[in-house]
Amino acid sequence: TQEKDTERLIQEGNVEIRRAFIRLARTYNSPLMTQRLAAAQAKAHEVLASAPDSEVPFIRGLEDRFGELQARYRDYGRAAEAVFAVLSTENPDREQVAIATAELRQEENSIGREIRVLRAALSNRIRERVDGAEERERTTGLFIIGFSVAAIAVGVGATAWSARTLRPMRNLIRGVSRIGRGDYNAQLGVRGDDEVAVLAREFDQMARSLQAREAQLKAQAEALMRAEQLAAVGRISAQIVHEVRNPLSSIGLNVELLQDGFETARFATPEDAAEVKDLISAVTQEVDRLADVTEQYLRMARPPRPDLDPRDVTAVLDTVLDFTREELERAGVEVVRDFALDTPHVLADEGQLRQVFLNLLRNSREAMPSGGRLTIITRPAEDAVEVTVRDTGQGMTEDIRQHLFEPFFTTKEGGTGLGLAVSQQILQVHGGSLSCQSIPGQGTAFVLRLPRA
Repeated sequence: TQEKDTERLIQEGNVEIRRAFIRLARTYNSPLMTQRLAAAQAKAHEVLASAPDSEVPFIRGLEDRFGELQARYRDYGRAAEAVFAVLSTENPDREQVAIATAELRQEENSIGREIRVLRAALSNRIRERVDGAEERERTTGLFIIGFSVAAIAVGVGATAWSARTLRPMRNLIRGVSRIGRGDYNAQLGVRGDDEVAVLAREFDQMARSLQAREAQLKAQAEALMRAEQLAAVGRISAQIVHEVRNPLSSIGLNVELLQDGFETARFATPEDAAEVKDLISAVTQEVDRLADVTEQYLRMARPPRPDLDPRDVTAVLDTVLDFTREELERAGVEVVRDFALDTPHVLADEGQLRQVFLNLLRNSREAMPSGGRLTIITRPAEDAVEVTVRDTGQGMTEDIRQHLFEPFFTTKEGGTGLGLAVSQQILQVHGGSLSCQSIPGQGTAFVLRLPRA
């Protein structure tokens, strides 16, 4: 603006107008420029107090350059006064005007360049700071987006982890519900070392303990039921023996006397004699059969106390097999003896043990009406001796096997259903056990366990 005013002042031909311009420049331009430069320098000094360390050198440079501009403007003021002095005359000397004007224009050009450079520096600095702020804003935005995505990922991961962590709890709740309904087969199978996994494993152990306890209670209940049945059989047997045995003995004795009398008796025809002898023989057989039945009931009612001594179970088996050899051979049964050489002695009553083996061998023979193979196996166990009697007969269904040791249960026509019940009772008194394994159409195996001597 001052450059334009100076050019206009030089070109003005009227002296009064020039003097008016001069008075206006002296009154307005100089104080305004001094005031603005001072304000700019004061602002730079004010900003310096709160500026970051990175901006301190630049602001100090601004403050110094404003000071230099003030000094340059004072020089400009002296050059302007020289021009004003020449142009205030009526007829200014053109040479003097040219000299003064050249110096003034030089100062104006220099100050103008300085101002433009300063303005460019400020603009560049502002642009740099704006670009930096925008870059930081973009970086901050990216960080915010990144943190948001990370937060979402963490949330999804936490949800998945929570679901995975709580899954055993849901399984645990379902398992507790199953146990509450009486199903003790619930097993969670949770792996890991955290508290939930430890709790799940303890729950599995509890379920197994409850299952074992239930099986034990069931076995005890079955044993109690069998004991009650045997007690009932005992009471009935005692009464039957009391009411039947003595008359039956008398009948048998009288039949023998009749048989002796018929030996010397005379009949009208030989056919009559043969018929009478057959009748007497049939009565004798029925009396003997009834005597055997009453004897079984008597053993059930008052089982004899076993005389427990160390016994060689293989020797007892050999004796029983030799006794039944002819009977088994007539039935077409092949006997296989698979006795372990190191079979230890057992603690048993030999007579009762023979009774058990004889009953099992006859059951196996009856299960093979067309013949077959009977295998007797002895194997030592940890604290017992196992004897297995296996046949290749018809086998039996699971339903029949479950009732096999119940008194009076039988699948044979004319059977009493007491043989296996008595055998199991004998082995239980010995401290052993009797179990059965059977597959329909393939055969049956009875497994005896007797305590070692």
